[in-house]
Amino acid sequence: MKFWRTFDIEVIKFLEGIHEIDFEIGDSFFQHFEDNELVEKGNLIVRIKMKVGANLIEMDFHIAGKVTLTCDRSLEQFEQPLDFHEKMIYKFGAEEKEIDEDVIMITRDTPKVNVAQLIYEFILLALPLKKIHPDYRNEMDDEEYEGEGIYAYIDGQDSNDSENDSESDEDNTPVDPRWDLLKKLKNKE
Repeated sequence: MKFWRTFDIEVIKFLEGIHEIDFEIGDSFFQHFEDNELVEKGNLIVRIKMKVGANLIEMDFHIAGKVTLTCDRSLEQFEQPLDFHEKMIYKFGAEEKEIDEDVIMITRDTPKVNVAQLIYEFILLALPLKKIHPDYRNEMDDEEYEGEGIYAYIDGQDSNDSENDSESDEDNTPVDPRWDLLKKLKNKE
């Protein structure tokens, strides 16, 4: 319980204006989340610039530091630097509910907002899709050798030649008379 309380921001105490709040993220932070498969260790600083207005609270999260990841290729652990910004808006309304992935409605008498889950999700979203150790990043994947994104042209004909061939093939085959009438209409335009 004490862990979760350290990430509470008592929004009811802040007056209108800009305020800064800092949090330090260590290895123990990641152990408090159940779906903790991607990141187990890390040292990050979270600086929240909170702009309190009459009808909403804007929070700009700047998260910087390093997390320890496991390489998808070699299963070696390595440090991945992170430095990114995310934004969350808390809008005052009649009830507490999530409006959008970036907007949450809270009541005016909401005493505090906990940002631990948000920070955790922001960190997970900032991770690269392929977690490759820096020693192996310059090597090409086996899948890339299998022709992914590579086009091979076997026939050396010009594209105009292939169009002419298809037209000559059409001339040799019998055409339904209804199509002839439609072609005549098309040619009049």
